[in-house]
Amino acid sequence: MTSEGNRDQDDAQLAIRIAEAAAASLRGLRDAAPAHPATIDAGALRAAGDTETNVLIGTMLRNERPADAILSEESPDSEHRLSAERVWIIDPLDGTREYGERDEQGIWRDDFAVHVALWERGRGLTVGAVSLPARNITYTTASPQPLPRASSGTLRVAASRTRPPEFLARLRDAGRIVLVPMGSAGVKAMAVLDGSADAYIHAGGQYQWDSAAPVAVACAAGAVATRLNGEPIVYNGAELLLPDLVVVHPSRAAEVRALLVEAADQVGGAGASAATGAESPA
Repeated sequence: MTSEGNRDQDDAQLAIRIAEAAAASLRGLRDAAPAHPATIDAGALRAAGDTETNVLIGTMLRNERPADAILSEESPDSEHRLSAERVWIIDPLDGTREYGERDEQGIWRDDFAVHVALWERGRGLTVGAVSLPARNITYTTASPQPLPRASSGTLRVAASRTRPPEFLARLRDAGRIVLVPMGSAGVKAMAVLDGSADAYIHAGGQYQWDSAAPVAVACAAGAVATRLNGEPIVYNGAELLLPDLVVVHPSRAAEVRALLVEAADQVGGAGASAATGAESPA
């Protein structure tokens, strides 16, 4: 293995350690919460989850990779990262809303994630880890699992459980797709990898930390990840907001592309993202 390959493996293992340490912290905060839902301060739990995992991740990165820059949802951005050779792109708690929620049966929701990705100048995303704390699963670029066999039925699309893009709702109403609602961009992207969805389609804007680790992991596993118009997704740009995203099983990629082109044509060719309306990052 080349020295670059060895460094990638070292970085990937570090990303796993960091993501799993943050996942353990999030589980611990939940375990310490009152058992009765009515007595839980969900806002305080969410805030603690965001803050404590951000501190933990930042401390680990500064100890292990002091020369690298960090872009995190929970820390102020710095122009230093734009000239850095290596930038860690972090979402300490993706799906903050879901982290503080229980379902109708009083069971904690499990659709939230920890994102750890590494961007390198001239190479783009090189490392990623997406941990799903409530499921005790970490997906990683270090040892990507083979994609499951593609489904052959109606296209199953993971989308926001509260505000899916309008054009997806129209396709659902026409019987063209089945929407699979869930929170967290990381959970939705990993749904393509575990076979519970054929695609994840997002429009209306996300931030770099919402998708960097999921895209790195999905691509390492063999999925296709692009903008809605088919263009590549560019990270560590000055603009934190990314307009849209599609992650899809390669066997269904042509079908998804045709649907997106059709959606764009219906609004005068302005591009699918122009017709979607707003969507929450969740």
